[in-house]
Amino acid sequence: MPTSGRSFDPTRMTPPPGGPSVDYRLARRAALASLRQGSLDTGDICDAHPELMRAAKNIGEACDVVCPVCSHSSLRLVRYVYGPDLKANNGRVVYPEGWLNELASSHEQFTCYVVEVCVDCAWNHLVRAYQAGTKYGGIPPARAVRSPRSGRG
Repeated sequence: MPTSGRSFDPTRMTPPPGGPSVDYRLARRAALASLRQGSLDTGDICDAHPELMRAAKNIGEACDVVCPVCSHSSLRLVRYVYGPDLKANNGRVVYPEGWLNELASSHEQFTCYVVEVCVDCAWNHLVRAYQAGTKYGGIPPARAVRSPRSGRG
């Protein structure tokens, strides 16, 4: 089959090194736009559960992005894992990050949810969900968290 000069060649697609992944950037952007337009109140989106806040404060991974609501640099990433194969680890916070690799190498399949949380204003939003485990060859590579370059979410 002749190539068309485009960078996308469907005959040479390689599967990603992890399982299926869902990025929630558009939902985040829509929530922040609704806040700025006045459709949502800060109380509607800055409503992190106390356990999520505790996890973010104590073991959350700091990121270089400022909070899109309060503009403080106290945004943290928290990872949770869910899957029937995990048994006692089902629903747990993954900390340290090396534990995620250990789970991925010892369990066939589970879902990891990455949530961003502001420990100052309680903003929280699901950033990404992905499948991991031996079925998918481990965990997918980490993607960079959005940069605050334009101030938009």
